[in-house]
Amino acid sequence: MSSTNAGGWLSEPAPAKINLYLHILGRRDDGYHHLDSLVVFAGVQDTLLARLDDSLRLDISGPFAATLEGVGEDNLMMRAARGLAEIAGRASDAHLRLVKRLPVAAGIGGGSADAAATLRLLCRLWELTPDRESLEALALRLGADVPVCLDGRALFVGGVGEALCPAPGLPSAWFVLVNPGVPLATGGVFSARTGPNSVSGRFDTDPADVAALAALLSDRSNDLEAPARGLEPVVSEVLDALDAVPGCHLARMSGSGATCFGLFTNEISARGGVASITTAHPRWWSVAAPLVRSRAEAEALALSAGS
Repeated sequence: MSSTNAGGWLSEPAPAKINLYLHILGRRDDGYHHLDSLVVFAGVQDTLLARLDDSLRLDISGPFAATLEGVGEDNLMMRAARGLAEIAGRASDAHLRLVKRLPVAAGIGGGSADAAATLRLLCRLWELTPDRESLEALALRLGADVPVCLDGRALFVGGVGEALCPAPGLPSAWFVLVNPGVPLATGGVFSARTGPNSVSGRFDTDPADVAALAALLSDRSNDLEAPARGLEPVVSEVLDALDAVPGCHLARMSGSGATCFGLFTNEISARGGVASITTAHPRWWSVAAPLVRSRAEAEALALSAGS
């Protein structure tokens, strides 16, 4: 559940989405792709705050606020708020404040996570209980990653993002997330992909530890990684840097990039990885964060961090 801050503000975390693998199974007649992905979340997030107001407005602060300048009414959060108000048949009277800590167009669902957090938080602020079907349909209209971000737990994602299935139990693990500061447009990365379609990578075993999880993932891939490397060669540099860090079990790109992750056993090794990457590449965004399997875990981490 979201928390309440001084001044009547409610808050909600919008954690980074991580695709542990991402397979393209085919393309539909409408141009969208059939996907198969295992999605989890990381304990680093944007934070959304909201309180009642005379009309709908949005303020943005934080390290990556400048990248959203000029978006205005087309911001996914504004669209989410207006769409939810329409479903409820009420005015969209809310003041939203976003603390933007996640890079934009980065393959970790920042905008989608923000939109999903908007839906969850405004349901509480406006005391709404929309039926699940209507809420999920609105989430999908906003974007392919919004439904899984709305659910906020480890899930297999299929279809164009609407088919969600529970994932098996996953071990405790840590990520090192690295973004080199170059945006990658999802549509451009999909368009640049060539080659045959993949098959489903789903599994039903519970990996006992991080090494077992990495072994499972090494037999799978991110089908968008090769086209992303072609569009932005720095993605290869990031993956090489992660792979060279002691204790990194697996280095892979998330989503359509350019953010990549390294999979680590514990916090100590992950933070050591951040230190070494930051020393070598001080302009890259690099953070250590635990693997998050549920929205409750994300909320607990956000509360403990005071964000």
